[in-house]
Amino acid sequence: MAFHEKIETRNWLMIVLVTIVVSIGGIVEIVPLFFQRTTTQPAPGVEPYGVLELAGRDVYIREGCYNCHSQMIRSLRSETLRYGPYSVAGEFVYDHPFQWGSKRTGPDLARVGGRYSDEWHRQHLIAPRELVVQSNMPAYPWLEKAPVDPAKMVRHLHALKAIGVPYTDEQIEAAPELVEGKTELDALVAYLQGLGVTRH
Repeated sequence: MAFHEKIETRNWLMIVLVTIVVSIGGIVEIVPLFFQRTTTQPAPGVEPYGVLELAGRDVYIREGCYNCHSQMIRSLRSETLRYGPYSVAGEFVYDHPFQWGSKRTGPDLARVGGRYSDEWHRQHLIAPRELVVQSNMPAYPWLEKAPVDPAKMVRHLHALKAIGVPYTDEQIEAAPELVEGKTELDALVAYLQGLGVTRH
């Protein structure tokens, strides 16, 4: 019996060898990325989210916006013409978890910041079809009345600091004041307006 036949006729041996080969291939592909500065360092001008933006990001994730909107522009000409410059890894170093997504029921939002006014975003989130007749996006009217929880934001900032996002103690201490009286709608609009825009 030839050597390859011995492997192919023994299921467990085949499974073990395939697992070893795939693991080695995965390590060879992934490990170098941890040592490339372009994937581990923020792109020029990229800073951690402001407190209100971060609260909006939490709403974005909770409401499942990533199920219909991606936040990563591929390096295809058709994408860069429609959405702007293609995305690079350094833009996402402070995203935990990142919101790249793969489905585009709605448009990519990677560079949506500044394209529309705050009021446009507010109206679009409350009643999408009043602004975009063919939209199949659901409405989110309750966000206008739901307050941002200041205590939750403090805990969130502490957690992000623990995993390496460079928030200072002063920023964390000031967080409750920055979101006091703000609604989840205010926060989500702030998040959307920051996407693709250099944060200072």
